[in-house]
Amino acid sequence: MTGELADRIRATLGDDPNIGEIRMFGGICFTLNGNMLVGTMKDGTLLARVGEVQEKTALSRPGATRMNFTGREMKGYIIVAAESLDDIALMQWIAMASSHVGPMPQKRKKPAPAKTGGKK
Repeated sequence: MTGELADRIRATLGDDPNIGEIRMFGGICFTLNGNMLVGTMKDGTLLARVGEVQEKTALSRPGATRMNFTGREMKGYIIVAAESLDDIALMQWIAMASSHVGPMPQKRKKPAPAKTGGKK
């Protein structure tokens, strides 16, 4: 299920060079300018980063719940049930996440830690 949803997300996002993919949470996280945008979960649900300002609106949509990761609710992150993700709903979730994540500054890649030559 994760692969099918990931393919649908890719088709919706198109070939935007600012989009990246990272394996995360047993699924795939899609980033915009290095910032988490949406992701797939193992069970075929969507994770959308909508931000706290849009959270109330997001939670009123079909199939939406606040992300609860390891017993802790994460404000601004919404899980959307797979059965609520027709093509139009998926586009709307991606648009909502993009409106929150798009204005964020680009995340810079962290430099690799310096390698030590061992004991002297």
